[in-house]
Amino acid sequence: MTSNITGGRILCFGEMLLRLTPNDGEMLMQSAGLTARPGGAEANVAVSLAQFGAPVSMATILPDNALGRAARDEIRKHGVDTAPVRFLPGRMGLYFLTPGAVRRPSEVLYDRAGSAFVQHVDGAFDWPALLEGVEWLHVSGVTPATGPSGSAAALSAMKAARAAGVKVSYDGNFRAKLWDQWDGEPAEVLGAMLYASNLAFADDRDFAMVLGRSFDHADPQARRRAAAAAAFEAFPSLQRICCTLRVNDSVQDQTLSAVMLTRDGEHHAPAIALSGVVDRVGGGDAFASGVLHGLWRGWSNDDALAFGLAAAGLKHSVAGDFNLFDEAQVRAAMVAEGFDIRR
Repeated sequence: MTSNITGGRILCFGEMLLRLTPNDGEMLMQSAGLTARPGGAEANVAVSLAQFGAPVSMATILPDNALGRAARDEIRKHGVDTAPVRFLPGRMGLYFLTPGAVRRPSEVLYDRAGSAFVQHVDGAFDWPALLEGVEWLHVSGVTPATGPSGSAAALSAMKAARAAGVKVSYDGNFRAKLWDQWDGEPAEVLGAMLYASNLAFADDRDFAMVLGRSFDHADPQARRRAAAAAAFEAFPSLQRICCTLRVNDSVQDQTLSAVMLTRDGEHHAPAIALSGVVDRVGGGDAFASGVLHGLWRGWSNDDALAFGLAAAGLKHSVAGDFNLFDEAQVRAAMVAEGFDIRR
């Protein structure tokens, strides 16, 4: 892997949340207390990129209170530039995570309606000014799912990025529970976002929903190839599609692999075994940040994909949304020959 740093910044845009989790092995409200940690898809990517050494900024709206400032401080301490963060009246968006165990999957309960972000995000940012000096804009399908304001803001950001020649990284992150809370049109909005994207973290289910067609091949690889071909035809700016494949033996024991499809071929990262998973939330964001970091560095598609998968694997070993490993640690995990204590 070479390290050709281009110098352009990466800007992540989306809502930060406060994550509340019961004690291990307990259900929500069974615990005497809840552990609070900041998170949110785009903030997770920003923190991970900062850990890797990329110059990254976070654009979001936080409540003008102690919770909002604490959330800002948490990503800032990990190296994220928080100058674009705005503090406005409203509440902090929350989500409650009940971690899975054995045969019981994890479950998420959102409580983010009427948050400061949801109330004020449309029109809150001067995108042409904010995108000056930016090489990549990273967004996800979570932002438009929050409501009409989030949808308008996401589309405005991506339109400005295209006008400024900024490359767009898009993570599908389809959130049915959020879309169901209002009368939005996910296929229309997410399709417009994909139209503006150069890099998409999405799979055949995302493209089936957006394109209004099914990819029903029995072979998962054939489904992905058919979906990618349809996406490349529908979205002319799209150059790369990446996704992970997860095999769940149990909540704690899983296997993860990854594929990148391009207009002239595909690349694969061999499966890695994940035994004793600590926390899988944020694993997809770690994957996205690893691939994006590799492309920003100028690595080959194969190297960027392998790095992304290794980053995702490491994320499963720590609690919380954030991936806290630097580039050297991820590289070490890619070539590790054992798990002895490193002294």
